[in-house]
Amino acid sequence: MTPLRPLLFLVLALGLFGATPLWAAQPEVNTGLPTARLQIGGHTLTAEVASTPEQQQTGLMNRRSLPANRGMVFLFAESQPVCMWMKNTFIPLSVAFITTDGRIVNIADMQPQTEDVHCGQTDVRYALETPLHWFAQHGIRPGARVLGLPAPSR
Repeated sequence: MTPLRPLLFLVLALGLFGATPLWAAQPEVNTGLPTARLQIGGHTLTAEVASTPEQQQTGLMNRRSLPANRGMVFLFAESQPVCMWMKNTFIPLSVAFITTDGRIVNIADMQPQTEDVHCGQTDVRYALETPLHWFAQHGIRPGARVLGLPAPSR
């Protein structure tokens, strides 16, 4: 046996028996959040609610999938300028920026693992992330009203 063979055997054995390589995916985070059942243009969407700054900063990072008709709604303390990005986010998403009264201002499509910034065209109280093109596939455009949004705590 040459000196390389034991090393090769060790590498193969670790791979076969479940050793976690350094490049393995990070565990999913921000799971177990409360949910809201939203109605938009006659369609139903279940959204996890990210209401704290920590939950919002993490968002859907490190998730590998998002089921159909599921999303995440970001509830901000007050109406404000809001921008989103996709750092450490592995699934393509669409985001709708929503005013306090539930009207969609604009919708942006976002690509995974980019730091491109996507912003609301005006101050908003909510941002709603869905699987990529969910809004377009359901005929939902700016001006549509979102019902069932979580109420801000006072």
